[in-house]
Amino acid sequence: MSPKTTMENTLREILVADLYVDVPADGIHADDSLQETLGLDSLGFVELRARCEQQFGVNISDTDFTPVNFRSISTIADFVVRRQAGN
Repeated sequence: MSPKTTMENTLREILVADLYVDVPADGIHADDSLQETLGLDSLGFVELRARCEQQFGVNISDTDFTPVNFRSISTIADFVVRRQAGN
């Protein structure tokens, strides 16, 4: 399993266990919109940011905390992989 796939699975678990998304983890697709499909609200996004920083050991600045990076599980995983690589 690739690091990105592992990260996406971890993000699914965070969404279900910590952010109480009403969709089971295996029903969340990598490209589902976190806001439109899963119903994540602004407080949920802030909590997701904090959980990502804690879980993956990255710092997410305000300028990086954008809809482009936090649109879906896939975009978050791509962002975190880049950040862990130092980009």
